[in-house]
Amino acid sequence: MNHQLVVILDYGSQTTQLIARRVREAGVYCEIHPCTLPTAEIAAMEPVGIILSGGPCSVYDEGAPQFDPSLLEFQIATGDAVPILGICYGLQAMAYAIGGTVEADEKREFGRSRLGSHEETDLFEGVPEGSVVWMSHGDRLTSLPEGFSVTTGTDNAPIAAVASKNGPYYGLQFHPEVAHTEHGARLLENFVLRVCGCRGDWSMGSFVEEKKQEIRELVGDDHVILGLSGGVDSSVAAVLLHEAIGDQLTCIFVNNGLLRSGEYEQVQSTFRDGFDVDLRAIDATNLFLDRLENVSDPEEKRRIIGHSFIEVFDQATGSITTELGTKPRFLAQGTLYPDVIESVSFRGPSATIKTHHNVGGLPKELGFELIEPFRELFKDEVRAVGRELNLPEDIIGRHPFPGPGLAVRHLGSVSRDGLELLRQADKIFIDELHDAGLYDEVWQAFVVLLPVQSVGVMGDYRTYEQAVCIRAVTSVDGMTADWAHLPHEFLSRVSNRIINEVRGINRVAYDISSKPPATIEWE
Repeated sequence: MNHQLVVILDYGSQTTQLIARRVREAGVYCEIHPCTLPTAEIAAMEPVGIILSGGPCSVYDEGAPQFDPSLLEFQIATGDAVPILGICYGLQAMAYAIGGTVEADEKREFGRSRLGSHEETDLFEGVPEGSVVWMSHGDRLTSLPEGFSVTTGTDNAPIAAVASKNGPYYGLQFHPEVAHTEHGARLLENFVLRVCGCRGDWSMGSFVEEKKQEIRELVGDDHVILGLSGGVDSSVAAVLLHEAIGDQLTCIFVNNGLLRSGEYEQVQSTFRDGFDVDLRAIDATNLFLDRLENVSDPEEKRRIIGHSFIEVFDQATGSITTELGTKPRFLAQGTLYPDVIESVSFRGPSATIKTHHNVGGLPKELGFELIEPFRELFKDEVRAVGRELNLPEDIIGRHPFPGPGLAVRHLGSVSRDGLELLRQADKIFIDELHDAGLYDEVWQAFVVLLPVQSVGVMGDYRTYEQAVCIRAVTSVDGMTADWAHLPHEFLSRVSNRIINEVRGINRVAYDISSKPPATIEWE
């Protein structure tokens, strides 16, 4: 089935991905592309609508991205003009390119504002007057291009929304994609469904069936290898591929000695017994932990774990090749759309804060062709696919887990004894979150074993034992996060259990750092 496409041109906004998520929530397929994409390539995609994101620049800055007026000449198959919606900088760039005036605002506007009365347009259908919107701009539009008119304003931004009489062209000075804008989702839904006339037929149910057929046609009679970690992405990919090609899929699950409590056994039980997947489980605990002995630098930990994983994976692939009599042609990976967007972002690659957590990225020299079934999906969409495939909720809703595993939660040199303390403490914390109904309220939660000992008193005895820190954050996508304000009674219960039940730990702290400036993981 060919889905209608809305193209989002990224001018560098931090919230461009939110635009895409809102459009997809309306049942419309969309893709994000850099605003520097040649106009001819955009036309070749045959979009039914175009959205221009916000961005950090002023249209007058040297090197600032500009709008190509020829986009206003695009037509869909019926001969009608392709609708365009400019958001914040996207509005300013479009207006400036066709004769409008943009000026630095005397008072920069960041935060909530309230719309005045507005004209009845398809874009504002069902949006009440006086709605709260979120502003984030230092420049503003002060005169309109020919054919445009103001549809609503705020006290500080008289031109808060515009529409053209010459075509389906709209602009918003505020950000409809963020949660702070009341009825923002309705505005974007109006644009794609009412203005662009989209059918709204993009769903995870249709995605699953289409992707299965696509995989079957691509793979043919060949074989696929997938590195299964037990996390959401690889788990959902494993079941999708298994339903598509059956025993032509083999999953490799490596126990690096850095898994959570009971995880090695749980993953095998779930996929062998529950889904009848061909799963090769390899216990390489000693290999990894021997190589990590006396290593405390987090980047060196990642390097060792990554190289060791590739070595073990390559050996397992060799064994499978011997069984099959031919090398598997394809490697399946759980690449998500945010990874793809980052690689082509107008802003360029982000500075490396730390090597990526996922160590499953294998070198090209291994000679596989890639299958990335989720490269156009966001994390929440992958979870929705998992529900379509009837995966257990404890897998679908599982918190993210770093590729290097507990090695980056065991600060300092990794030891077997330290890992056992960490597993026990972490299990208590996670079990308590489940029991209290708080697990799904946080984005990620875990325990960190600190490389310090502290004095304590237990009964009549002095202790000198390990300290741990518990960490829980709330987030939408992990790009930013706030520490979770868990109830004090709950934290007290967790601390009490860890200290009383895990011999070797006598102190528990709670991390109240947000991201930024901190990262979610400690290493």
